[in-house]
Amino acid sequence: MSLLLTRDQFRTAVFERDGHRCVICGAREGDRLHDSGHPARLDAHHIIERRLWSDGGYYLDNGATLCDYSMHGCHMDAETTSLSVERIREAAGITKIILPEDMYPDHVYDKWGNTILADGRRTKGPLFNDASVQKVLGMVCTDENFGSYIPLDLFTDYVKYPRTYHLPWSPGITDDDRVISDLSIWEGRNIVVTEKMDGENFSGYRDYCHARSVDGRHHYTRDWAKSYWMQRSYELPDGWRVCAENLYAKHSIGYGSLPTYLMAFSIWDEHNVCLDWASTKEWFALLDLVSVPVIYEGPWNEKLLRNLAYGQLGGADTHEGYVVRDAGAFTYGNFRNHVAKFVRANHVQTQVHWFYGQTNHEINHLGY
Repeated sequence: MSLLLTRDQFRTAVFERDGHRCVICGAREGDRLHDSGHPARLDAHHIIERRLWSDGGYYLDNGATLCDYSMHGCHMDAETTSLSVERIREAAGITKIILPEDMYPDHVYDKWGNTILADGRRTKGPLFNDASVQKVLGMVCTDENFGSYIPLDLFTDYVKYPRTYHLPWSPGITDDDRVISDLSIWEGRNIVVTEKMDGENFSGYRDYCHARSVDGRHHYTRDWAKSYWMQRSYELPDGWRVCAENLYAKHSIGYGSLPTYLMAFSIWDEHNVCLDWASTKEWFALLDLVSVPVIYEGPWNEKLLRNLAYGQLGGADTHEGYVVRDAGAFTYGNFRNHVAKFVRANHVQTQVHWFYGQTNHEINHLGY
């Protein structure tokens, strides 16, 4: 990671690196552009929105000099995302891509943390429902001099399940994982601890379902989950989604006594808010869904969680770990402060990818 700067240091360093010119059009402070008569003002632009960073994102490699004048200019094109983060980085000569902790380096994002899919659609990121983001993304520009802004109808209603941070004592941390550094955020909360099932992430809507990636490829185990879900989905309100583990395929753990292959763990409403646990259980019952096994419900208890980590769950060949979630409701944008996990060391033991291996269906014979 680059050196974290203060706000003033960030502004000074960005302008000096870029020669006090807009990296896109070359404008200097005070230049009159596009025959508008308005003098340009230079802005030290955050390439990825600073609110997506836990530390403010004041890194030189997350900044670029852009012109801004009378709600137009290259800065406004960047804010509305018609000017991509890749184009800005290239123009600024930035070769080291840095991202907020809960973003993935193999994904393509816009300024506001929305994921850009291969077909040009975008999934709604953690700031999508913020009023200021809605305002800037909903702007429509009719002046051909200033380009065309991104319409909101490019955004799909389907949502990628976010990255879950590890608890500090989780030994199954890889180089790509993130760890909660401050456990004080959990103090005073009521929590729910569930078994971390060794399956594939599943999101189901009233009229659709997908794996972790909204545009993931076909697999017959996903067909089973889709068929099972669509027998229940008509009860779910529009814009809501159920998140679950698809356990039809065997990953590293073979389950011999599953009640079903699709086990649910959360429900989200049309505002991208995760329902509190009491409401979640009511909806599970209405939808005839089986919950992942619940280990504990009650006040935050670090000692209990650490004891679970040291053998109370059972062997590594039967349990992957556990997940802790806030028992109350929380927003998608604040997910990382309300959900955490413990994963055993060396959990993944398989030599062949689960796409091509044995299924839990073959082990269980549930008759589906």
